[in-house]
Amino acid sequence: MQTTESKWSEPGYLTCEKRWIYFALITVAGFWGAYTYLLRGNVFCNAQTGNVVLMGLALGAGKWKETLYYVIPISAYLMGAFLSELVPNPVKHRLAIRWDTLLILVEMLAVLFLGFLPDSAPVQITQVIINFVASMQYNTFRQAEGIPVATTFATNHIRQIGIGLAREVKRRHTGDYSHREKLFVHLRMLLFFFAGASVGSLFAHRMGGRSIWLTLIPLAVVFVALLKADLGEEKDRMEQKPAGH
Repeated sequence: MQTTESKWSEPGYLTCEKRWIYFALITVAGFWGAYTYLLRGNVFCNAQTGNVVLMGLALGAGKWKETLYYVIPISAYLMGAFLSELVPNPVKHRLAIRWDTLLILVEMLAVLFLGFLPDSAPVQITQVIINFVASMQYNTFRQAEGIPVATTFATNHIRQIGIGLAREVKRRHTGDYSHREKLFVHLRMLLFFFAGASVGSLFAHRMGGRSIWLTLIPLAVVFVALLKADLGEEKDRMEQKPAGH
């Protein structure tokens, strides 16, 4: 009988589904969260719950201009999801690489541009760009070797850890440990996000706006791995969709 461990470890997953790719991406997201909060307007741009709440608060206080402003980052996030749903098939049919690979290149170019912005530049520029690329990343990288995860925020990972711990209690006398694989993936995703935020805080204080360039390192590693797969060992698997798509 196939065990849970062997199930998740079996070959067949694309490189863009490998867990280490997701650990790298959520580390970058943690860094971006610290970066935008400390240096670009005290906001978290990786998700939109905060912006929706702030827009409601502004509307309730009668601050019409502020209310309208929040439409901009929310729309940027919406547009990121919109485009990431439409472009994957055209990309892989017209180029020799997957959309996932192209997206990482887009993120690298965005990070390169943001690092050149002077500290006096309007914070909204960084906020909107991070909103846009974070949305595309969240909607593109959906499952790490069959386990649904988020690569841009931590809320669901905390929830899934709680669920996993509850199952640990309920199954403690049954010998059923099938839940642990999923639990440990979410735990590691949360830890990598926290590590990214910690590193982001450390270097934001020391390097200022250019600290975002440090995220080019993990992004470049991911990009090279995906590009190598697209042009090499996975060239004949371009029609295979990543799990969750």
